[in-house]
Amino acid sequence: MSDAKHSNPIAIEITEPSSLNEQAAVALVIVGALVAVADRQVSPVERDEVVRFIRDRKLAPHIPDDRLYAMFDELAERLEEPDFANVVIDHLRPVSDLPLSSHLIELSERVAAADEDVHPHEVQAIKLLRLLTLVLPRAKQVAPRAVRAEQRIAAEE
Repeated sequence: MSDAKHSNPIAIEITEPSSLNEQAAVALVIVGALVAVADRQVSPVERDEVVRFIRDRKLAPHIPDDRLYAMFDELAERLEEPDFANVVIDHLRPVSDLPLSSHLIELSERVAAADEDVHPHEVQAIKLLRLLTLVLPRAKQVAPRAVRAEQRIAAEE
């Protein structure tokens, strides 16, 4: 893999605080992708389970299915790289203040069972996700630019 690929942000990276719903969808997809790649055999039923889970719970109604599938494919590929843990953490951190933990764990378990063969590495991935949801540093609140500018002006006066 080239350094250029690693230096460019993932195309689905969300950087604006107003896109919290989108960040939550990405967090759900990355959890499903992590479990799916854990056994080195990503099954279409695992991918379908991620999208079905998000749809059934109306967790990202504004994102079309084809975009969720594309997110899954891209993140699953990215999770095969040596720095996969950083990728997972970077996508979970922005939503660490949201009450998503139960959804993340339930989704990970459903993806592991989707192909009717729960591999020991999938179990390890679920354990890792449980730990991450407990200890992940909380997201820092980011003030809008206008508020930051006002704070800077007030500090200068």
